[in-house]
Amino acid sequence: MSQSQTQRSSRVDLLHGSILKSLLLFALPIMASRVFQQIYNTMDTLIVGHTLGDSSIAAMGACSSIYEMMTGFTFGVGNGLAIVTARCFGRQETERMKKSVASCIVIGITVTLVVTVLATIFMHPLLRLLKTPAEILEESYSYISILSVFLFVMFAYNLCSGLLGAIGNSFMPLVFLIISSLVNIVLDLLFIRSFGMGVRGAAIATVIAQGISVVLCLIYIVTKAKILLPEKRHFEPDRGLYMELLAQGFSMGFMSSIIYVGSIVLQPGINSLGYETIAGHTAARKLFSFSMMPLSSMAQAVNTYVAQNRGADNRERVRKGIRYAYIFCFSVTACLILLVTPLAPTMVHLISGSSDPTVLGNGARYLRVAIPFFFALGLVNCSRLALQALGEKILPLLSSFIELFGKIIFAMVFIPRYHYSAVIWCEPIIWCFMAAELVISLYRNPYMRKGKSGNCIFFKNRTRGSLQKTVDCPGSAFF
Repeated sequence: MSQSQTQRSSRVDLLHGSILKSLLLFALPIMASRVFQQIYNTMDTLIVGHTLGDSSIAAMGACSSIYEMMTGFTFGVGNGLAIVTARCFGRQETERMKKSVASCIVIGITVTLVVTVLATIFMHPLLRLLKTPAEILEESYSYISILSVFLFVMFAYNLCSGLLGAIGNSFMPLVFLIISSLVNIVLDLLFIRSFGMGVRGAAIATVIAQGISVVLCLIYIVTKAKILLPEKRHFEPDRGLYMELLAQGFSMGFMSSIIYVGSIVLQPGINSLGYETIAGHTAARKLFSFSMMPLSSMAQAVNTYVAQNRGADNRERVRKGIRYAYIFCFSVTACLILLVTPLAPTMVHLISGSSDPTVLGNGARYLRVAIPFFFALGLVNCSRLALQALGEKILPLLSSFIELFGKIIFAMVFIPRYHYSAVIWCEPIIWCFMAAELVISLYRNPYMRKGKSGNCIFFKNRTRGSLQKTVDCPGSAFF
């Protein structure tokens, strides 16, 4: 498939036409991918809860923050590495693109090997450090240890899907995810119910399903996307390329995982509240993840939308797109409030399979408090990715540290005193502070300020063979 054909087959025109329509069309495939990615974890929780009971679901929940941190890191690194490949593809530098793919493979193997060794050595002490209840400690370890040992499978899929996306193909990774999600459901039922393997069965099912998606991706690349296949000579080290890949990959990896470091900070406080509370919290977080998908998908769409229109200097279109994204976040939040508030206990029961009043009550309380603050979380995600698209690096990172330090304060000061109520209110309060910082930063960004084009000064700089444009615009608010 030629570059032009690839682009035409998957392209949504973000530079022209209806802004809202473009954003929605671009966001929908992203959301579909995330839905099926989340099915892996949710089906594990649902089947474990209905088959094994509250203690087993608590065992999975007790290590969920560790798993989320690992997945966040691998997702960020994989997609960060793929960005360099996408740049080469866009410049039609086939040889350098193949060298980039080869370097991605080497870096991926090295990173996953190091992380796996560290996880194997420190996982059990880490679970103890997180105050995992003694009655579920070994069960929790049996689950997370399998996932960490086979971390390379998760990374391989993220890298393969990222590379396919780099050449303009975002549809086939979605197809492979759907297939693997269905396989995961079947294997969960087989390993947990039929073979009686407990939570280890859930972990093994997840790994096998992810492995199938990797195999399907590789088969597709070998047969249909040969442009991504490196040869032996492409594996020769290129110091400049390696540095570029490492900088891009690790910056996105750390940005993706730092959020979950805060969750790990909170986990000891949650684990100290007993397995019934852990079970309710785990079920609520699964529902939380699904509820957030429209907002996080729109944020990802905003990232690409702003980057393209910034490059084309469509300043007014950028401002309008961000306003539409904010309105979308408000509308989704309002719909979720109407849906989740009355049905929260039922939803927690469906996910957990529990009828315990403590499980259902805590899970429902979490959802009823968190959902109304989704508007603030939507502002956080959209503003953070818009700033990144405009070239800002420090300000989005600052918001992540606000979240981390906020969770440290709650874990040390408020959770010991107010228990699960502090856990429930922790994130909504932090989201508000983060939203304020990011919206103000976006408000003050020179490119976003009002002003006629004639009042703006454009500077052209040639860097590494590409023409970059810097803008200095006076003015006031973009709203």
